[in-house]
Amino acid sequence: MNRLSRRDFVKGTVLTAGALATGVFPTLANATAEKSKVYFTKDLSAAGLLKLYGMINQDITGKIAVKLHTGEPDGPNILPREWIKTFLGEVPNSTVVECNVLYSSPRQTTEGHRKTLENNGWTAFTNVDIMDEDGDVPLPIPHGKWLKEVAVGKHLLGYDSMVVLTHFKGHTMGGFGGSLKNISIGCASGKLGKKQIHSDGKETWAGGPLFMERMVEGGKAITNHFGKHITYINVLRNMSVSCDCEGIKAEPVRLPNLGILASTDILAIDKASIDMIYALPSDVRAHMVERIESRSGLRQLSYMKEMAMGSDHYELITL
Repeated sequence: MNRLSRRDFVKGTVLTAGALATGVFPTLANATAEKSKVYFTKDLSAAGLLKLYGMINQDITGKIAVKLHTGEPDGPNILPREWIKTFLGEVPNSTVVECNVLYSSPRQTTEGHRKTLENNGWTAFTNVDIMDEDGDVPLPIPHGKWLKEVAVGKHLLGYDSMVVLTHFKGHTMGGFGGSLKNISIGCASGKLGKKQIHSDGKETWAGGPLFMERMVEGGKAITNHFGKHITYINVLRNMSVSCDCEGIKAEPVRLPNLGILASTDILAIDKASIDMIYALPSDVRAHMVERIESRSGLRQLSYMKEMAMGSDHYELITL
């Protein structure tokens, strides 16, 4: 399955997430132990973030990498710095981690990346670990069809656990950027790993369904590395069809803010996020749906299922 239609995709949804827009939440019928738990709050604040984290942090131990997108210079839609400052203060031994980028940007180099971090206000309260500052290391990809390994920032090996803290939004090539995009492209090294994922062997920026599969395989390397010591939070706020990598050139935000999701299951949380978008009124969701489907973005979800990275059946638990 290289592409799913909106109708077929929504038909398979476990919970009608459109109820979120009205505040009416149906009772989940026939819940089974096999369904992954996805926690939800409308509380878009540091307190809401920490409340959800408390539901999914049982296996987050040791030295903790907090993977988030710190943004291009003056990027308008990135996660609020005050939230992250509060979050880090409540999560002992945690560090924000990033990698350099492949596209044209000040963040292509560690020096330029550090200047951007300062410009965007991160260095006022934390030291961000640019994981590929000292090079990269290969991580194996079990059962990869296109990639057998991917180069990630070398510093990643120094962490025991990872919290994937994602600003959910659209994406120019991926259709949407959720937890999968955050760890796959986000942990891949700027010089090599990102090229491995984006290139089809002929062109560097090769999109479409096969790009989704390579991106999933890159994510598989990260989930396989951390095992049970990785967890996911998606923030559905300031959602443009553009990725935060577009900075001040991002398309205007046209979707309503929805809330925060958290899970220990990467497929469940990204599917729940997509379900919430698709359950919005058609005129509200149309531009984001067009972005997702025109890029074959739903292939991220179906291939994660094929790669046994989680469950697309979930129970939504509202806090």
